Amino acid sequence: MPALPKNLTARLTWRGLLLLGSLLAACAASAAEAPAATPDTSAGWTLDQCLKVALETNRRRPASRQAVAAAEAQHRQVLSAYWPQVNASGGYQRQDQAPNFLFPSAAIAVPAQSISTPGGAAMVTVPAGVLGPTAVQLPVTFPGQTIVTPAQTMPIPEQNIRLMNPDSYLASVHATWLLYDGGMRKGLRDQARAGVDAARQDARRTDLEIVDSVKRLYHGAVLARQLHQLGKDTLARMGATLNLTETMYKEGSGRVKKTDFLDNKIMVDSLRSMVALLEKNETMAQCALAYTIGLPWNASVTPADREMPHTPFTGNLEQLVAGAYQLNPDWNKLEAGLRAAEGAVLHARSGHQPKIALTGEVHKWWNSYHAGMATDRNKEGSSIGLGVELPLFDGFLTRNKIAEARARLQKLKEQQILLKEGLGIQIKDLFLGLQAAQKSYQATLDAANAAQENRDLNTRAYQNELVETEKVIRAQLMEALMSAQHLKTRYDFLALQSQLDVLIGAELLRQLGAN
Repeated sequence: MPALPKNLTARLTWRGLLLLGSLLAACAASAAEAPAATPDTSAGWTLDQCLKVALETNRRRPASRQAVAAAEAQHRQVLSAYWPQVNASGGYQRQDQAPNFLFPSAAIAVPAQSISTPGGAAMVTVPAGVLGPTAVQLPVTFPGQTIVTPAQTMPIPEQNIRLMNPDSYLASVHATWLLYDGGMRKGLRDQARAGVDAARQDARRTDLEIVDSVKRLYHGAVLARQLHQLGKDTLARMGATLNLTETMYKEGSGRVKKTDFLDNKIMVDSLRSMVALLEKNETMAQCALAYTIGLPWNASVTPADREMPHTPFTGNLEQLVAGAYQLNPDWNKLEAGLRAAEGAVLHARSGHQPKIALTGEVHKWWNSYHAGMATDRNKEGSSIGLGVELPLFDGFLTRNKIAEARARLQKLKEQQILLKEGLGIQIKDLFLGLQAAQKSYQATLDAANAAQENRDLNTRAYQNELVETEKVIRAQLMEALMSAQHLKTRYDFLALQSQLDVLIGAELLRQLGAN
Protein backbone atom coordinates (compact mmCIF):
# COMPACT_ATOMS: atom_id res chain seq x y z
CA MET A 1 0.00 0.00 0.00
CA PRO A 2 1.45 3.41 -0.91
CA ALA A 3 2.16 5.70 2.03
CA LEU A 4 0.02 8.81 2.50
CA PRO A 5 1.60 12.27 2.39
CA LYS A 6 2.70 13.52 5.77
CA ASN A 7 0.31 16.51 5.73
CA LEU A 8 -2.76 14.62 4.48
CA THR A 9 -4.34 14.07 7.87
CA ALA A 10 -3.64 17.65 8.90
CA ARG A 11 -5.36 18.96 5.76
CA LEU A 12 -8.38 16.76 6.47
CA THR A 13 -8.56 18.01 10.04
CA TRP A 14 -8.47 21.71 9.17
CA ARG A 15 -10.79 21.28 6.23
CA GLY A 16 -13.48 19.29 8.04
CA LEU A 17 -13.51 20.78 11.56
CA LEU A 18 -12.05 24.28 11.41
CA LEU A 19 -14.32 25.22 8.49
CA LEU A 20 -17.43 24.24 10.42
CA GLY A 21 -16.14 25.91 13.57
CA SER A 22 -15.74 29.16 11.61
CA LEU A 23 -19.30 28.77 10.34
CA LEU A 24 -20.62 28.59 13.89
CA ALA A 25 -18.51 31.55 14.94
CA ALA A 26 -20.17 33.56 12.16
CA CYS A 27 -23.60 32.43 13.38
CA ALA A 28 -22.69 33.54 16.89
CA ALA A 29 -21.77 37.02 15.62
CA SER A 30 -25.33 37.78 14.41
CA ALA A 31 -27.34 38.93 17.41
CA ALA A 32 -30.12 41.33 18.35
CA GLU A 33 -30.16 43.98 21.08
CA ALA A 34 -31.23 42.59 24.44
CA PRO A 35 -33.80 43.91 26.92
CA ALA A 36 -33.54 43.75 30.67
CA ALA A 37 -35.87 40.80 31.37
CA THR A 38 -34.14 37.48 32.02
CA PRO A 39 -36.38 34.39 31.78
CA ASP A 40 -35.19 31.09 33.22
CA THR A 41 -32.65 29.56 30.83
CA SER A 42 -31.37 26.79 33.09
CA ALA A 43 -33.44 24.12 31.31
CA GLY A 44 -33.38 23.40 27.60
CA TRP A 45 -35.75 25.42 25.44
CA THR A 46 -37.69 24.11 22.48
CA LEU A 47 -37.90 26.06 19.25
CA ASP A 48 -41.49 27.09 19.99
CA GLN A 49 -40.46 28.45 23.39
CA CYS A 50 -37.65 30.45 21.81
CA LEU A 51 -40.00 31.91 19.21
CA LYS A 52 -42.62 32.80 21.81
CA VAL A 53 -40.15 34.61 24.05
CA ALA A 54 -38.50 36.32 21.06
CA LEU A 55 -41.82 37.76 19.89
CA GLU A 56 -42.36 39.11 23.40
CA THR A 57 -38.92 40.48 24.25
CA ASN A 58 -37.14 41.33 21.00
CA ARG A 59 -36.87 45.13 20.84
CA ARG A 60 -37.39 45.31 17.09
CA ARG A 61 -41.01 44.22 17.45
CA PRO A 62 -42.20 47.09 19.73
CA ALA A 63 -40.49 49.56 17.41
CA SER A 64 -42.40 48.22 14.39
CA ARG A 65 -45.64 48.23 16.39
CA GLN A 66 -45.10 51.90 17.29
CA ALA A 67 -44.63 52.65 13.59
CA VAL A 68 -48.05 51.07 12.93
CA ALA A 69 -49.60 53.10 15.77
CA ALA A 70 -48.11 56.30 14.33
CA ALA A 71 -49.50 55.51 10.86
CA GLU A 72 -52.95 54.79 12.30
CA ALA A 73 -52.87 58.06 14.23
CA GLN A 74 -51.93 59.89 11.04
CA HIS A 75 -54.90 58.25 9.29
CA ARG A 76 -57.22 59.47 12.05
CA GLN A 77 -55.77 62.96 11.66
CA VAL A 78 -56.82 62.95 8.01
CA LEU A 79 -60.31 61.69 8.88
CA SER A 80 -60.74 64.68 11.22
CA ALA A 81 -60.99 66.94 8.17
CA TYR A 82 -64.46 65.50 7.44
CA TRP A 83 -65.81 66.89 10.74
CA PRO A 84 -66.71 70.51 11.51
CA GLN A 85 -63.86 72.44 13.07
CA VAL A 86 -65.03 74.30 16.18
CA ASN A 87 -62.75 76.69 18.06
CA ALA A 88 -63.42 78.79 21.15
CA SER A 89 -61.45 81.93 21.91
CA GLY A 90 -61.47 84.52 24.66
CA GLY A 91 -59.42 87.41 25.89
CA TYR A 92 -59.05 90.59 27.85
CA GLN A 93 -58.00 93.92 26.35
CA ARG A 94 -57.14 97.20 27.97
CA GLN A 95 -56.50 100.26 25.85
CA ASP A 96 -54.48 103.20 27.08
CA GLN A 97 -57.41 105.52 26.33
CA ALA A 98 -61.07 105.06 25.68
CA PRO A 99 -61.68 105.04 21.89
CA ASN A 100 -63.73 107.93 20.55
CA PHE A 101 -65.36 109.28 17.40
CA LEU A 102 -64.80 112.97 16.57
CA PHE A 103 -67.78 114.50 14.76
CA PRO A 104 -66.45 117.58 12.89
CA SER A 105 -68.01 121.04 13.19
CA ALA A 106 -70.49 121.99 10.48
CA ALA A 107 -72.83 124.84 9.36
CA ILE A 108 -76.43 124.16 8.30
CA ALA A 109 -78.02 126.69 5.88
CA VAL A 110 -81.67 127.53 6.69
CA PRO A 111 -83.50 129.24 3.73
CA ALA A 112 -85.90 132.21 4.13
CA GLN A 113 -89.50 131.22 4.79
CA SER A 114 -92.90 132.55 5.98
CA ILE A 115 -95.10 130.84 8.54
CA SER A 116 -98.86 131.70 8.64
CA THR A 117 -101.03 131.01 11.69
CA PRO A 118 -104.85 131.29 11.48
CA GLY A 119 -106.93 133.26 14.05
CA GLY A 120 -109.16 131.59 16.68
CA ALA A 121 -110.45 131.59 20.25
CA ALA A 122 -109.39 129.82 23.39
CA MET A 123 -110.61 129.58 27.01
CA VAL A 124 -108.19 131.07 29.51
CA THR A 125 -108.43 130.26 33.23
CA VAL A 126 -107.70 133.22 35.51
CA PRO A 127 -106.50 131.96 38.90
CA ALA A 128 -108.32 132.93 42.10
CA GLY A 129 -107.39 136.23 43.64
CA VAL A 130 -106.91 138.08 40.35
CA LEU A 131 -110.45 138.98 39.39
CA GLY A 132 -112.22 137.55 42.35
CA PRO A 133 -111.95 135.06 45.15
CA THR A 134 -112.44 132.16 42.74
CA ALA A 135 -110.90 131.16 39.46
CA VAL A 136 -112.63 132.51 36.40
CA GLN A 137 -112.59 131.18 32.83
CA LEU A 138 -112.71 133.86 30.15
CA PRO A 139 -112.87 133.42 26.33
CA VAL A 140 -109.91 134.97 24.47
CA THR A 141 -109.82 135.54 20.73
CA PHE A 142 -106.62 136.10 18.63
CA PRO A 143 -106.27 137.19 15.00
CA GLY A 144 -104.48 135.27 12.20
CA GLN A 145 -100.89 136.39 11.41
CA THR A 146 -97.89 135.62 9.11
CA ILE A 147 -94.29 135.33 10.40
CA VAL A 148 -91.49 135.87 7.85
CA THR A 149 -87.89 134.62 8.66
CA PRO A 150 -84.89 135.64 6.56
CA ALA A 151 -82.26 133.15 5.15
CA GLN A 152 -79.65 132.29 7.76
CA THR A 153 -76.84 129.75 8.65
CA MET A 154 -76.98 127.57 11.80
CA PRO A 155 -73.48 126.58 13.13
CA ILE A 156 -72.95 123.07 14.79
CA PRO A 157 -69.84 122.82 16.96
CA GLU A 158 -67.32 119.87 16.92
CA GLN A 159 -68.49 116.88 19.00
CA ASN A 160 -66.23 114.27 20.75
CA ILE A 161 -68.23 111.03 21.08
CA ARG A 162 -66.93 108.23 23.37
CA LEU A 163 -67.36 104.75 21.90
CA MET A 164 -66.48 102.40 24.81
CA ASN A 165 -64.48 102.04 27.99
CA PRO A 166 -60.78 101.01 27.83
CA ASP A 167 -61.38 97.59 29.48
CA SER A 168 -63.04 94.86 27.36
CA TYR A 169 -63.63 91.12 27.67
CA LEU A 170 -64.43 89.05 24.60
CA ALA A 171 -65.44 85.38 24.10
CA SER A 172 -66.40 83.73 20.83
CA VAL A 173 -66.98 80.31 19.25
CA HIS A 174 -66.07 79.80 15.58
CA ALA A 175 -67.19 76.83 13.46
CA THR A 176 -66.07 75.85 9.94
CA TRP A 177 -67.33 72.86 7.97
CA LEU A 178 -65.73 72.07 4.62
CA LEU A 179 -68.52 70.90 2.32
CA TYR A 180 -66.67 70.38 -0.97
CA ASP A 181 -62.92 70.17 -1.63
CA GLY A 182 -62.61 68.66 -5.10
CA GLY A 183 -61.10 65.37 -3.79
CA MET A 184 -58.41 66.86 -1.53
CA ARG A 185 -59.50 64.99 1.61
CA LYS A 186 -60.06 61.72 -0.24
CA GLY A 187 -56.55 61.90 -1.68
CA LEU A 188 -55.06 62.49 1.76
CA ARG A 189 -57.21 59.71 3.22
CA ASP A 190 -56.01 57.22 0.58
CA GLN A 191 -52.38 58.16 1.29
CA ALA A 192 -52.81 57.79 5.05
CA ARG A 193 -54.61 54.47 4.72
CA ALA A 194 -51.86 53.18 2.43
CA GLY A 195 -49.32 54.34 5.02
CA VAL A 196 -51.05 52.18 7.64
CA ASP A 197 -50.94 49.16 5.32
CA ALA A 198 -47.26 49.77 4.57
CA ALA A 199 -46.42 50.05 8.29
CA ARG A 200 -48.27 46.80 8.97
CA GLN A 201 -46.31 45.06 6.25
CA ASP A 202 -43.07 46.37 7.78
CA ALA A 203 -44.18 45.01 11.14
CA ARG A 204 -45.04 41.67 9.56
CA ARG A 205 -41.67 41.53 7.87
CA THR A 206 -39.99 42.31 11.19
CA ASP A 207 -41.82 39.36 12.76
CA LEU A 208 -40.76 37.08 9.91
CA GLU A 209 -37.14 38.22 10.22
CA ILE A 210 -37.18 37.64 13.98
CA VAL A 211 -38.58 34.16 13.48
CA ASP A 212 -36.00 33.47 10.76
CA SER A 213 -33.11 34.63 12.96
CA VAL A 214 -34.30 32.55 15.93
CA LYS A 215 -34.81 29.47 13.77
CA ARG A 216 -31.39 29.66 12.15
CA LEU A 217 -29.58 30.37 15.43
CA TYR A 218 -31.54 27.66 17.24
CA HIS A 219 -30.55 25.06 14.67
CA GLY A 220 -27.08 26.58 14.61
CA ALA A 221 -26.80 25.98 18.35
CA VAL A 222 -27.95 22.38 17.84
CA LEU A 223 -25.37 22.03 15.06
CA ALA A 224 -22.64 23.48 17.29
CA ARG A 225 -23.47 21.00 20.04
CA GLN A 226 -23.47 18.07 17.59
CA LEU A 227 -20.15 19.17 16.12
CA HIS A 228 -18.68 19.54 19.58
CA GLN A 229 -19.85 16.04 20.45
CA LEU A 230 -18.52 14.76 17.13
CA GLY A 231 -15.16 16.34 17.88
CA LYS A 232 -15.05 14.77 21.36
CA ASP A 233 -15.99 11.34 19.97
CA THR A 234 -13.37 11.62 17.25
CA LEU A 235 -10.78 12.75 19.79
CA ALA A 236 -11.63 9.78 22.00
CA ARG A 237 -11.25 7.35 19.10
CA MET A 238 -8.05 9.02 17.96
CA GLY A 239 -6.73 8.82 21.53
CA ALA A 240 -7.52 5.13 21.66
CA THR A 241 -5.76 4.68 18.32
CA LEU A 242 -2.78 6.61 19.65
CA ASN A 243 -2.54 4.29 22.66
CA LEU A 244 -2.83 1.31 20.35
CA THR A 245 -0.15 2.74 18.06
CA GLU A 246 2.17 3.30 21.03
CA THR A 247 1.67 -0.29 22.20
CA MET A 248 2.22 -1.68 18.72
CA TYR A 249 5.27 0.52 18.23
CA LYS A 250 6.86 -0.65 21.47
CA GLU A 251 5.66 -4.24 21.63
CA GLY A 252 4.53 -5.15 18.10
CA SER A 253 6.15 -6.87 15.18
CA GLY A 254 7.86 -3.74 13.94
CA ARG A 255 5.44 -2.69 11.19
CA VAL A 256 4.43 0.33 13.25
CA LYS A 257 7.30 2.77 13.52
CA LYS A 258 7.96 5.73 15.76
CA THR A 259 7.15 8.09 12.90
CA ASP A 260 3.66 6.56 12.75
CA PHE A 261 3.26 7.16 16.46
CA LEU A 262 4.45 10.78 16.15
CA ASP A 263 2.13 11.45 13.18
CA ASN A 264 -0.76 10.05 15.17
CA LYS A 265 0.19 12.13 18.20
CA ILE A 266 0.34 15.31 16.09
CA MET A 267 -3.16 14.62 14.81
CA VAL A 268 -4.49 13.97 18.31
CA ASP A 269 -3.00 17.18 19.69
CA SER A 270 -4.31 19.18 16.70
CA LEU A 271 -7.71 17.63 17.14
CA ARG A 272 -7.68 18.48 20.85
CA SER A 273 -7.24 22.17 19.96
CA MET A 274 -10.07 21.86 17.45
CA VAL A 275 -12.35 20.42 20.11
CA ALA A 276 -11.61 23.42 22.32
CA LEU A 277 -12.59 25.70 19.43
CA LEU A 278 -15.81 23.73 18.89
CA GLU A 279 -16.61 24.03 22.58
CA LYS A 280 -16.21 27.80 22.35
CA ASN A 281 -18.41 27.86 19.24
CA GLU A 282 -21.12 25.89 21.05
CA THR A 283 -21.13 28.37 23.92
CA MET A 284 -21.17 31.37 21.59
CA ALA A 285 -23.98 29.86 19.50
CA GLN A 286 -26.11 29.51 22.64
CA CYS A 287 -25.28 33.08 23.67
CA ALA A 288 -26.12 34.32 20.18
CA LEU A 289 -29.46 32.54 20.34
CA ALA A 290 -30.26 34.16 23.70
CA TYR A 291 -29.15 37.56 22.42
CA THR A 292 -31.34 37.27 19.32
CA ILE A 293 -34.32 36.21 21.41
CA GLY A 294 -33.90 39.44 23.36
CA LEU A 295 -32.13 38.31 26.51
CA PRO A 296 -29.15 40.10 28.10
CA TRP A 297 -25.64 39.53 26.80
CA ASN A 298 -24.73 37.27 29.71
CA ALA A 299 -27.67 34.89 29.15
CA SER A 300 -27.38 31.56 27.35
CA VAL A 301 -30.09 29.31 25.92
CA THR A 302 -29.54 25.57 25.52
CA PRO A 303 -31.68 23.98 22.78
CA ALA A 304 -33.86 21.11 23.97
CA ASP A 305 -33.51 19.26 20.66
CA ARG A 306 -30.57 16.90 20.41
CA GLU A 307 -30.68 16.69 16.61
CA MET A 308 -31.80 18.94 13.76
CA PRO A 309 -35.10 17.80 12.23
CA HIS A 310 -35.38 17.00 8.55
CA THR A 311 -38.67 17.08 6.66
CA PRO A 312 -38.51 16.51 2.89
CA PHE A 313 -39.53 19.58 0.87
CA THR A 314 -42.44 18.94 -1.50
CA GLY A 315 -43.42 22.50 -2.55
CA ASN A 316 -44.33 23.46 -6.12
CA LEU A 317 -42.38 26.33 -7.68
CA GLU A 318 -45.37 27.80 -9.54
CA GLN A 319 -47.53 27.77 -6.40
CA LEU A 320 -44.77 29.34 -4.33
CA VAL A 321 -44.24 32.18 -6.80
CA ALA A 322 -47.97 32.81 -7.23
CA GLY A 323 -48.55 32.81 -3.48
CA ALA A 324 -45.66 35.17 -2.83
CA TYR A 325 -47.49 37.91 -4.76
CA GLN A 326 -50.20 37.74 -2.08
CA LEU A 327 -48.17 37.18 1.09
CA ASN A 328 -44.75 38.74 0.54
CA PRO A 329 -44.44 41.85 2.78
CA ASP A 330 -42.37 43.78 0.24
CA TRP A 331 -44.93 43.10 -2.49
CA ASN A 332 -47.85 44.18 -0.30
CA LYS A 333 -45.91 47.25 0.83
CA LEU A 334 -45.31 48.25 -2.78
CA GLU A 335 -49.01 47.83 -3.55
CA ALA A 336 -49.76 50.12 -0.60
CA GLY A 337 -47.28 52.59 -2.09
CA LEU A 338 -49.19 52.47 -5.38
CA ARG A 339 -52.43 53.30 -3.59
CA ALA A 340 -50.70 56.16 -1.83
CA ALA A 341 -49.36 57.48 -5.14
CA GLU A 342 -52.85 57.36 -6.65
CA GLY A 343 -54.12 59.30 -3.65
CA ALA A 344 -51.35 61.86 -4.21
CA VAL A 345 -52.52 62.33 -7.81
CA LEU A 346 -56.10 62.88 -6.60
CA HIS A 347 -54.88 65.34 -3.97
CA ALA A 348 -52.90 67.29 -6.56
CA ARG A 349 -55.91 67.45 -8.92
CA SER A 350 -58.01 69.04 -6.19
CA GLY A 351 -55.95 72.21 -6.68
CA HIS A 352 -58.06 72.96 -9.77
CA GLN A 353 -61.38 72.51 -7.95
CA PRO A 354 -63.31 75.10 -5.86
CA LYS A 355 -63.60 74.82 -2.09
CA ILE A 356 -66.93 75.40 -0.36
CA ALA A 357 -67.23 75.79 3.41
CA LEU A 358 -70.00 76.62 5.86
CA THR A 359 -68.98 79.06 8.61
CA GLY A 360 -70.62 80.25 11.81
CA GLU A 361 -69.77 82.34 14.86
CA VAL A 362 -71.24 83.20 18.28
CA HIS A 363 -69.67 86.04 20.27
CA LYS A 364 -70.11 87.82 23.58
CA TRP A 365 -68.52 91.16 24.58
CA TRP A 366 -68.30 92.66 28.05
CA ASN A 367 -67.70 96.43 28.42
CA SER A 368 -68.91 98.65 31.24
CA TYR A 369 -69.93 101.45 28.83
CA HIS A 370 -73.48 101.46 27.48
CA ALA A 371 -73.33 104.03 24.71
CA GLY A 372 -71.33 104.51 21.54
CA MET A 373 -70.42 101.07 20.18
CA ALA A 374 -70.94 99.32 23.53
CA THR A 375 -74.66 98.86 23.14
CA ASP A 376 -76.53 95.74 24.18
CA ARG A 377 -77.11 94.88 20.51
CA ASN A 378 -73.41 95.02 19.69
CA LYS A 379 -72.25 93.17 22.79
CA GLU A 380 -73.57 89.76 21.73
CA GLY A 381 -74.70 88.08 18.56
CA SER A 382 -74.13 85.31 16.03
CA SER A 383 -73.50 84.93 12.31
CA ILE A 384 -73.58 82.18 9.65
CA GLY A 385 -72.15 82.21 6.17
CA LEU A 386 -71.17 80.20 3.12
CA GLY A 387 -67.67 80.70 1.70
CA VAL A 388 -66.43 79.74 -1.76
CA GLU A 389 -62.80 79.72 -2.92
CA LEU A 390 -62.21 79.33 -6.65
CA PRO A 391 -58.62 79.04 -7.91
CA LEU A 392 -58.09 81.09 -11.06
CA PHE A 393 -54.34 81.11 -11.72
CA ASP A 394 -51.42 79.82 -9.65
CA GLY A 395 -48.53 80.08 -12.08
CA PHE A 396 -48.98 76.43 -13.24
CA LEU A 397 -48.19 75.19 -9.72
CA THR A 398 -51.06 72.70 -9.58
CA ARG A 399 -50.34 71.40 -13.08
CA ASN A 400 -46.76 70.58 -12.12
CA LYS A 401 -47.85 68.99 -8.85
CA ILE A 402 -50.09 66.67 -10.84
CA ALA A 403 -47.24 65.87 -13.22
CA GLU A 404 -44.94 65.06 -10.30
CA ALA A 405 -47.52 62.79 -8.66
CA ARG A 406 -48.15 60.94 -11.92
CA ALA A 407 -44.42 60.46 -12.47
CA ARG A 408 -44.02 58.99 -8.98
CA LEU A 409 -46.97 56.68 -9.61
CA GLN A 410 -45.44 55.48 -12.88
CA LYS A 411 -42.08 54.95 -11.15
CA LEU A 412 -43.72 52.67 -8.58
CA LYS A 413 -45.45 50.71 -11.34
CA GLU A 414 -42.09 50.09 -13.00
CA GLN A 415 -40.60 49.07 -9.66
CA GLN A 416 -43.50 46.66 -9.18
CA ILE A 417 -42.54 44.92 -12.43
CA LEU A 418 -38.93 44.65 -11.25
CA LEU A 419 -40.01 43.33 -7.86
CA LYS A 420 -42.29 40.77 -9.50
CA GLU A 421 -39.44 39.35 -11.54
CA GLY A 422 -37.04 39.64 -8.62
CA LEU A 423 -39.33 37.70 -6.29
CA GLY A 424 -39.67 34.98 -8.88
CA ILE A 425 -35.92 34.58 -9.34
CA GLN A 426 -35.26 34.64 -5.59
CA ILE A 427 -37.88 31.97 -4.92
CA LYS A 428 -36.53 29.89 -7.79
CA ASP A 429 -33.02 30.15 -6.36
CA LEU A 430 -34.19 29.00 -2.92
CA PHE A 431 -36.33 26.29 -4.48
CA LEU A 432 -33.39 24.89 -6.45
CA GLY A 433 -31.20 25.25 -3.37
CA LEU A 434 -33.67 23.18 -1.34
CA GLN A 435 -33.76 20.52 -4.02
CA ALA A 436 -29.96 20.40 -4.14
CA ALA A 437 -29.75 20.32 -0.31
CA GLN A 438 -32.28 17.50 -0.23
CA LYS A 439 -30.17 15.47 -2.62
CA SER A 440 -27.03 16.35 -0.68
CA TYR A 441 -28.75 15.22 2.51
CA GLN A 442 -29.10 11.65 1.29
CA ALA A 443 -25.67 11.66 -0.36
CA THR A 444 -23.86 12.92 2.73
CA LEU A 445 -25.85 10.52 4.92
CA ASP A 446 -24.72 7.59 2.78
CA ALA A 447 -21.16 8.93 2.79
CA ALA A 448 -21.21 9.32 6.59
CA ASN A 449 -22.49 5.75 7.04
CA ALA A 450 -19.88 4.43 4.64
CA ALA A 451 -17.15 6.41 6.40
CA GLN A 452 -18.26 4.99 9.75
CA GLU A 453 -18.16 1.45 8.41
CA ASN A 454 -14.80 2.11 6.79
CA ARG A 455 -13.39 3.45 10.05
CA ASP A 456 -14.66 0.44 11.96
CA LEU A 457 -13.12 -2.00 9.47
CA ASN A 458 -9.80 -0.17 9.37
CA THR A 459 -9.64 0.01 13.18
CA ARG A 460 -10.17 -3.73 13.52
CA ALA A 461 -7.69 -4.42 10.76
CA TYR A 462 -5.17 -2.12 12.38
CA GLN A 463 -5.46 -4.04 15.63
CA ASN A 464 -4.28 -7.08 13.70
CA GLU A 465 -1.55 -5.05 11.92
CA LEU A 466 -3.23 -5.51 8.53
CA VAL A 467 -3.32 -1.83 7.50
CA GLU A 468 -0.99 1.12 7.82
CA THR A 469 -1.33 3.76 10.55
CA GLU A 470 -1.96 6.52 7.99
CA LYS A 471 -4.98 4.66 6.66
CA VAL A 472 -6.53 4.33 10.12
CA ILE A 473 -5.99 8.03 10.80
CA ARG A 474 -7.43 8.92 7.42
CA ALA A 475 -10.47 6.71 8.01
CA GLN A 476 -11.17 8.29 11.38
CA LEU A 477 -10.77 11.83 10.05
CA MET A 478 -12.85 11.01 6.99
CA GLU A 479 -15.65 9.76 9.23
CA ALA A 480 -15.55 13.01 11.21
CA LEU A 481 -15.45 15.06 8.03
CA MET A 482 -18.37 13.24 6.39
CA SER A 483 -20.43 13.40 9.58
CA ALA A 484 -19.74 17.11 9.90
CA GLN A 485 -20.57 17.62 6.24
CA HIS A 486 -23.86 15.79 6.72
CA LEU A 487 -24.72 17.94 9.75
CA LYS A 488 -23.89 21.09 7.82
CA THR A 489 -26.13 19.91 4.95
CA ARG A 490 -29.02 19.43 7.37
CA TYR A 491 -28.45 22.90 8.77
CA ASP A 492 -28.27 24.45 5.28
CA PHE A 493 -31.55 22.76 4.39
CA LEU A 494 -33.27 24.24 7.47
CA ALA A 495 -31.72 27.67 6.82
CA LEU A 496 -33.01 27.66 3.22
CA GLN A 497 -36.49 26.74 4.43
CA SER A 498 -36.38 29.59 6.94
CA GLN A 499 -35.29 32.06 4.25
CA LEU A 500 -38.15 30.86 2.05
CA ASP A 501 -40.54 31.55 4.94
CA VAL A 502 -39.34 35.14 5.07
CA LEU A 503 -39.58 35.60 1.31
CA ILE A 504 -43.06 34.20 0.74
CA GLY A 505 -44.53 34.23 4.25
CA ALA A 506 -44.88 31.30 6.63
CA GLU A 507 -48.64 31.24 6.00
CA LEU A 508 -48.15 29.98 2.45
CA LEU A 509 -45.96 27.07 3.53
CA ARG A 510 -48.56 26.08 6.12
CA GLN A 511 -51.27 26.20 3.46
CA LEU A 512 -49.25 24.06 1.07
CA GLY A 513 -48.49 21.61 3.88
CA ALA A 514 -52.20 21.34 4.71
CA ASN A 515 -52.99 20.50 1.10
